[in-house]
Amino acid sequence: MFGALGRFAVRHRRLILLGALLFTVVAGAWGVGVFGRLGGGAGFDDPGSPSSHADRLLAGPLGRHTADVVVLYESDRLTVDDPAFAGPVRRALDALPRQGIVRLESYWSTGSPGFVSEDRHATYVTVQFRSPDDQERVRALRGIRDRFEVEGPAVRFGGITAMTDQVNSTIAHDIGLAEAISVPILLILLAVVFRSLMAAALPLAVGVVAALGTMAVLRLVTLVADVSTFAIQVVTVLGLGLAIDYALLAVTRFREELGRGASVATAVERTTATAGRTIAFSGAVVALSFAGLAVFPSRFLLSMAYAGAATVVLAVLTSLTVLPALLAALGRRVGQRGLGRQAGQRGLGRARPAASGARWYRLAHAVMRRPLASALAVVAALVALGLPFLGVNWARPGDWVLPSGADARAVTRELAERFTADPAKIVTAVVEAPRALDRAALDGYAARLDAVSGVESAAVTGTTGALARITLGYAMDPMSRAAVRMVEDLRAVPPPAGAVASFTGMPASRVDIVDMVVTRLPWMALFVAVVSIALMFLAFGSVILPIKSVLLNLLSLSASFGAIKLIFQDGRLAGLLGFEPVGAVDVNFPVLIVAIAFGLAMDYEMFLLSRVREERERGADPAEAMARGLARTAGVVTSAALLVAVSVAGFAFSSVTIMKMIGVGLVIAVAVDATIVRGLLVPATMRLLGERAWWAPRPLARWWRRHGLPEHAPAVPCPEEAVPSL
Repeated sequence: MFGALGRFAVRHRRLILLGALLFTVVAGAWGVGVFGRLGGGAGFDDPGSPSSHADRLLAGPLGRHTADVVVLYESDRLTVDDPAFAGPVRRALDALPRQGIVRLESYWSTGSPGFVSEDRHATYVTVQFRSPDDQERVRALRGIRDRFEVEGPAVRFGGITAMTDQVNSTIAHDIGLAEAISVPILLILLAVVFRSLMAAALPLAVGVVAALGTMAVLRLVTLVADVSTFAIQVVTVLGLGLAIDYALLAVTRFREELGRGASVATAVERTTATAGRTIAFSGAVVALSFAGLAVFPSRFLLSMAYAGAATVVLAVLTSLTVLPALLAALGRRVGQRGLGRQAGQRGLGRARPAASGARWYRLAHAVMRRPLASALAVVAALVALGLPFLGVNWARPGDWVLPSGADARAVTRELAERFTADPAKIVTAVVEAPRALDRAALDGYAARLDAVSGVESAAVTGTTGALARITLGYAMDPMSRAAVRMVEDLRAVPPPAGAVASFTGMPASRVDIVDMVVTRLPWMALFVAVVSIALMFLAFGSVILPIKSVLLNLLSLSASFGAIKLIFQDGRLAGLLGFEPVGAVDVNFPVLIVAIAFGLAMDYEMFLLSRVREERERGADPAEAMARGLARTAGVVTSAALLVAVSVAGFAFSSVTIMKMIGVGLVIAVAVDATIVRGLLVPATMRLLGERAWWAPRPLARWWRRHGLPEHAPAVPCPEEAVPSL
């Protein structure tokens, strides 16, 4: 099947390359329009949660009662009583266009001393927009933001709408910065790893086709569903990462086949039959890992599912069609090393057995001499690294993801330190009843809510028909564990007889988002595990290998999770990485890491096991097959892991904590999997399992022999390829 695809690519290479060029141009020209159709907000909320239900009710006749934007004016020299301070601010507020604004409140319009700081050198203005849509509010703020600027006092913007705007702008800047940091390094490493400028260009070609094709797919998706701007990050990171993985594997195998004396056409056919098969299976695992995100109803995670699955499918299709056609067109020039000595003698695909391959070969045998002790030691180390994760405090994205000097964080800090209350710290209770509610009953309910620990104030602020709105003020950090207890206690207070109450606001939505992810993550993990086991069985005809692979990959992921908890929740390395810890970890982090890192880990596992299977079919015993397979793939896996780590490492320099968290987490996960797991734990467990690793029940074994997709080993290697023994 895959060999036939290789033959097709050789015969029709010009047609395939011309079609790929046309597809790339059309997809790029049309797909770039996706940027104007993406929802700027992330869409973290669960549409079926109580807080989202309350938001929908507030979007109706009842209306909202909150501060979308908090504009802070402050001066080191002047006080709010000074005409040089008050005059410019009041004139700016009076001249502000009121279209789209429901409420605009200040010290001068209310006379409330709560609007003035204790030292009277600062005051704030609250703005509530008419629109219930977060992105319409962002656009409204951008339209009038400059109108708040005045001579004298400094101006800063806080509140949920300003925070959303600042996060969007900062992420757009940081993506450009990450690419500016990682791409030049990546290009240099690609040239060094491939040892040929021409070969180094191949993963870039695959990555460009996959990325532009995915943008076109996402634009199609935006016609029927909302897609978050965060989806572009997945396209950027995953598209290039998978292109590197697949091109490295294919070029490696192509050079090996040329080194065996095969013609270019035969080398392309064998490469597609072996490496192409591995790419297809591993890509299917990664794509289905992203498809597993569909169990989460939030727009953010659904967008990741669309973008991730589309990117993987396009990367695989490109690697199985365009890449073989490119290899056929370039021929032996891909085997040449344009950056050094003449080609053909020790290309990348030959794995340089006298050096790195031999070291991995000897390491595998050393581990397999004491497999139980080695396995226990590595498992104990990985479990120890993962244990801190048991103490994680989950959070949802908020202004804490911004750098400490960002306006939204600075305003929150100033309001907490210098003012009696933060007008943006609001929880809203929406009360529904079969008929119009009695005001006395509502006031009594508000009083009971006011008695809940953590609530600073509670008042009925609106009624319409059978709906009522109660506005609650609080002072604590909405990402703290105390805020969780407050929400739980509020929801436990019985509403008026016959009525139902729903709560919204940052603390309530945080509780609902965490509940959504925590309750659905096991289902996603189960789905990913089942499809991974099924696909690996189809590839290898074993039920033991897939289960072993899934367990080892989850073990390596736990080590990454533990490290992230220590770094971002506890603040270890905060100074080095340049962020301010808030004692919490974003709850979306493990979901994305499971989808991306688990998929990449399965890539590396498929690369390795495919070679081990080949060596077994050549007659090697299980231990020797494992050692030879590791020796032949270690260079590919470590090079691929290094290049993928570099491609995502730029995000570790982002000033947005959630991006930094994803970047650091992926680098740790990939590094642990490509070295500790692949180099130590896999050989140890394979030695312990022996021939049992390839076992399947007889009915399944018979089915696989008839319907499976086995890989047929190529010709016996030349003597010069042999990995030296101990």
